[in-house]
Amino acid sequence: MPQRVDILEVGPRDGLQLETQTIATDVKLALIERLLRAGLRRIEVASFVHPGKVPQMADAEAVFAGLPRPDGVVFTGLVLNRRGLDRAIAAGCQEIGMVVVASETFSQRNQGMGTDDAIRSWLEIAAAARLAGLRAQVTISAAFGCPFEGEVALERVLDIARSVVAGQPAEICFADTIGVAVPTQVRTLIAQARRRLPGVPLRCHFHNTRNTGYANAYAAIEAGVQTLDASIGGIGGCPFAPAATGNIATEDLLYQLDRSGIETGVSLPRLLETAAWLETALAHPIPGMLSKAGSFPRTAAR
Repeated sequence: MPQRVDILEVGPRDGLQLETQTIATDVKLALIERLLRAGLRRIEVASFVHPGKVPQMADAEAVFAGLPRPDGVVFTGLVLNRRGLDRAIAAGCQEIGMVVVASETFSQRNQGMGTDDAIRSWLEIAAAARLAGLRAQVTISAAFGCPFEGEVALERVLDIARSVVAGQPAEICFADTIGVAVPTQVRTLIAQARRRLPGVPLRCHFHNTRNTGYANAYAAIEAGVQTLDASIGGIGGCPFAPAATGNIATEDLLYQLDRSGIETGVSLPRLLETAAWLETALAHPIPGMLSKAGSFPRTAAR
C-alpha cells in the first residue's frame, strides 16, 4: 500500500452539475476556498461545455476569473471539443481533462460522437493543450459498464487506453460512471493497464450508486493507483446517465484513508465543516455518510 494517495476534488464541477437549482458563482467560489483551506491542492472547478447541455456550468469563465491562485494548487477544467479548449485557455485553466466514453451508445448521447471520433478529438486537443502550456489528461468513462449497452468488455477498455496514450496524457483515469463495478473488476483492470501501459500514471473515478464505491477505491489503491477522484458530500453524477447518483464523498474516502495510515495532506475536520456548510448552501441533504455519523475517534484539526 502507498504511504500517500492524492485526491482530485471534483465537487465544484462533477458534483454541482446535477443540481437542479442554479448555484451562484460566489457560492461556487466559496466552496472552492473552503476546499483549499481543507488542504486540497487539485480541484476540478468547471466544464467548458455548451450551457444548453449543462446549464450549471454556464459561468465557467466567471468561476475561473474569481479563483485565488495560491502556489502549488492546480485548477482543472473539463473540455469536450476544440471550442471548449479555447475557452479553457482564455480563462487561465492550468489543466484540462477530456472524456472518451467506452461504449458507443453512451458516447453518442454524452458527446454527440462515437468513441473513435472522441479518441481522434482527444489526440487533437491534447496536442493543442500542450502547445498552450496546459497539462492534459483523459478519462475513459463507462469503463466498467454502460447504462444502454450493459457490460463493457475489458479488452475494449484497454484498447481505448492504448489509443489515447498516443496523445501523451499526463494521466489516464478509469471511471465507473454509473457505479456498477466491484473490487475484483477494479483490480483486474488496473493490473492489466499497468502491465500494458508501463509508466503511465493512472487515476480512478468511482460512484457509489450500488454501494461499492469505497470498496472499489480501496481496491484501486491496492492495485497501484495513487490518485482518486472524490466529491465533497458525495454530490453529483453524470447528467446523461439514467438514475445517476453521487460520487464517492471526499470526507468518507478520507476517513478510510486516514484510518488506514495513508496520508493525503487533507484535513478531515475541515472537510466535515465544508460538508455541513454545503448541505446548508444547497438546501437539501447530501449523500455522504461521515457528515451524519461523525469521525471516530475524534480527529484533531491540522
